[in-house]
Amino acid sequence: MLSSSSPPHDELLDARGLMCPMPVLKAKKALRNVKTGGILKVLATDPGSVADMKSFCEMTGNHLLSSDQDGDVFIYHIEKSTD
Repeated sequence: MLSSSSPPHDELLDARGLMCPMPVLKAKKALRNVKTGGILKVLATDPGSVADMKSFCEMTGNHLLSSDQDGDVFIYHIEKSTD
């Protein structure tokens, strides 16, 4: 069950069922719709997305606020740092 204490978000990306590198590519595209300082919430089922999202944020300068797991779903909150 998803926690109600989950950080608020401006945009939701459901990447469940997609395999590497699609969750990261879709997150990159979805971040275009998020204003600087806004939050993108990503849902993914690919275990490889854990390392991929961390690397993606480090390379793009965005901030990975949280990386959680709920059953087989990985939940990420990414703060857009730059346009």
